Amino acid sequence: MTVPAKILNLVKRFEQNLDAYKQGRYNEAQVRREFIDPFFKTLGWDVDNEEGYAESYKDVVHEDAINVSGALKAPDYCFRIGGTRKFFLEAKKPSVNIKDDIHPAYQLRRYAWSAKLPLSILTDFEELAVYDCRVKPIKTDRASKARILYLNYMDYPQRWDEIATIFSREAVLKGSFDKYAESKKVKRGTAEVDAAFLGEIERWRELLARNIALRNPELSQRELNFAVQRTIDRIIFLRICEDRGIEIYGKLMALQNGQRIYQRLLHLFRQADDRYNSGLFFFKLEKGRPDNPDTLTPSLTIDDKILKDILKSLYYPDSPYEFSVLPADILGQVYEQFLGKVIRLTAAHRAVVEDKPEVKKAGGVYYTPTYIVDYIVKHTVGNLVKDRKPGPKGAVSKLKILDPACGSGSFLLGAYQFLLDWHRDAYIGDNPKKWATGSTPRLYQSPGGGWRLTTNERKRILLNNVYGVDIDLQAVETTKLSLLLKVLEGEDEQTFGRQLSMFQERVLPDLGNNIKCGNSLIGPDFYKGQQMSLIDDDEIYRINAFDWQAEFPEIMNPLNPPLEKGGKGGFDAVIGNPPYVIVERDLFSSAVVDYLRNYNVAQYKLDLFHVFIQKGVDLLAQNGLFGYIVPNPWLTLQFTKKLRHYLLEKTSISEIVIFDHLVFQSADVHTALVFMKKCSAKGDHRVGVKNPREARQSVSIEKAPSNFVLQKSWSNNENYVFETRLVGELGKLIIKLMIECPSLGAVARASLGCQAYNRSKHTPKQIADRVFHEQYKAGDDYLPELAGTDVERYEINRKRGQWIKYGPWLHDYRTMDWLQGPRILVREIAGKPPYQIHACYTEKTYCNYKTILNVNPSEATNFSMKYLLGLLNSRLLSFLYPYMSNKMVTIAFKKNILGLFLHKASARSR
Repeated sequence: MTVPAKILNLVKRFEQNLDAYKQGRYNEAQVRREFIDPFFKTLGWDVDNEEGYAESYKDVVHEDAINVSGALKAPDYCFRIGGTRKFFLEAKKPSVNIKDDIHPAYQLRRYAWSAKLPLSILTDFEELAVYDCRVKPIKTDRASKARILYLNYMDYPQRWDEIATIFSREAVLKGSFDKYAESKKVKRGTAEVDAAFLGEIERWRELLARNIALRNPELSQRELNFAVQRTIDRIIFLRICEDRGIEIYGKLMALQNGQRIYQRLLHLFRQADDRYNSGLFFFKLEKGRPDNPDTLTPSLTIDDKILKDILKSLYYPDSPYEFSVLPADILGQVYEQFLGKVIRLTAAHRAVVEDKPEVKKAGGVYYTPTYIVDYIVKHTVGNLVKDRKPGPKGAVSKLKILDPACGSGSFLLGAYQFLLDWHRDAYIGDNPKKWATGSTPRLYQSPGGGWRLTTNERKRILLNNVYGVDIDLQAVETTKLSLLLKVLEGEDEQTFGRQLSMFQERVLPDLGNNIKCGNSLIGPDFYKGQQMSLIDDDEIYRINAFDWQAEFPEIMNPLNPPLEKGGKGGFDAVIGNPPYVIVERDLFSSAVVDYLRNYNVAQYKLDLFHVFIQKGVDLLAQNGLFGYIVPNPWLTLQFTKKLRHYLLEKTSISEIVIFDHLVFQSADVHTALVFMKKCSAKGDHRVGVKNPREARQSVSIEKAPSNFVLQKSWSNNENYVFETRLVGELGKLIIKLMIECPSLGAVARASLGCQAYNRSKHTPKQIADRVFHEQYKAGDDYLPELAGTDVERYEINRKRGQWIKYGPWLHDYRTMDWLQGPRILVREIAGKPPYQIHACYTEKTYCNYKTILNVNPSEATNFSMKYLLGLLNSRLLSFLYPYMSNKMVTIAFKKNILGLFLHKASARSR
């Protein structure tokens, strides 16, 4: 690649004037304007936004630097693609020693690590250093720590190819930057900011819980959880406001000097109540506020030592966190994990932190990735705002968006951010000066010249459009916290103060009418017919029945718009990621299980997300839009037939996105996105089906090709199966083969193996003691046990080696003819390509579980079992089988569903 003349000229000019530039009088602003800006323009970045992109899509954001206590509080440049941060650049004047000075490197690394960016740049043009910012910064680190590239300005011409193939805009767009970042990842010392911050606030919880329980022995377990959570939330809120320049920097830090820290901290909390009007700080009754004030936490006793520890860990140089750039979704991810545990009080009133039962049962807490949230929001909220006008009188102000299981608020944050960006861009496109005047301006111009929504407008949008419900009070408070921080995003003391004086009111909304605590699935009718004397206060609190009509009367009232479209009351969009938990009596009370089984969609193995899908549709207004991420097996399984039928009757399904990779990295659950409109589907309505390969960005999902299927074809099949695999040209071929070729049941007989124990037939002690099992052959009626993983391709490899007493005392008993003689055993759960089907031939007698399919000769056909084994283990059948399984991804081999693709002559084979 030829070195651009502009780069050669920059290098030459810098060398000619090096001595002058190295003088302290030549400042950072000058080097940015004269050298750094032209350097990155040459790399293709629109540094000055000459293309006139909307604020949210600018290539480069020049942060408005705020000098607080001698420290610069924002990175100088943020380079972005499509509004997504890719890397920071911190600029210094040439008199600074980039190579050896530890402070600039630590400053940059704090910014980028807190923002969860893999790489970032530190430069004064004379020197350029690239850092791996996934390594947790420590104040004593040398300047070389985590530095993966160092260049002098004289290196730029010789190494221009390398620079351009990593940091040019085109390179970032094509993925070269990401590949380079992954190849240079410093494994040692890597500690992502979300994991580190989670560990930090979990430590605070332990400290506060034990100390508050010790010093306040009258507190109940519920009160203790509230007090700890609320204290942490308030401290984090104020600390973030400090780093953003909204609060005076160091107010919390100053509390470490002196005694009675908690009383002085309460004073700051009360000041925040006067300033913000947030439910987070609410200590006295006020007219028009729905919630009760907090009278509990002001009466607490907390030791100074505990609070000093927490406050010290929040500030430079001890703290690696730069809260001004900590993304809202990272805070949400941290809190989602944080809320997976609860504080329990022992009999001695000691605090113990442990997993919540439902979280333990589900295998953990899984935060929805941002790219999934963005895609769902765009295809619901984005479709609702098309061709509509902004402003308090515009149609968008009437839209009501709901997440009925909001958790820490990721979907509501995504929807709110989308609406903020949409309003700002709509106002700018409609003469921004017009919207920046009057008694209630919607825009103001920042010191840097960009247009921003006023805090009052951000507050109006939030209160008008965003709603959420969750059964967990801590989750509700976390959602409120995240949304309130989003209201304040981009503000500083100057703009904040100006707007306070302009509107003569406290700046933040009370979200008590928007974000509510309750059980979205259980209404007040739950208590009808219940023996209330048998339900204590704790059970009522756990059930937390929620009355949608009473809590959201204006939205749920059928006399409200959109009646002009022939609809009824309800929300305009329902979005989210509902919990995936099987409804069982060991986790839920019998009364709750019975109640949930009254839903139309309830069948065998009812999962909470099944009910949340129905509830979401029921809460929609006519023509409202629905978007969820949920596990995908329900699209085809027999025991979700009622759910599919319900949706086919009530909705027009617009799109289904099937992921072939794990969206939740730590959870072995395969998922799909489902989009619907609450209206009847017309006869020719087509559903778009996407299968994006390894998509990790919303734009990748957008670019994935769509196949289309008639919705009525799903309504017309026997089990209302949502067949999303047999689409496109390959689908047509497989359907043709299935029609023309015999199934497994045509040439052999097949049955699942047995199941030894079940609560319907055996006592808990019998199950726990495994009374029918022995380590050896204890009698003639004992058979060698065979598990699914024992079946491999063409052979049996017994790993467990136990023996089982076989007979009708077992739960699911098979006659001996299934377990003897020449036959094929097929592992139920398939392997990975290229050979997914694992089958073997045997003539020995085994007692195999349901995780193995028995394929026995049929007297009618007398088909060769060994020939059949070759067919089953073939690569062709392994490739085709997933398209015919009754499960979407965890391919389960069942009887009578596999086409054998036999040539007609082969059926005569012996």
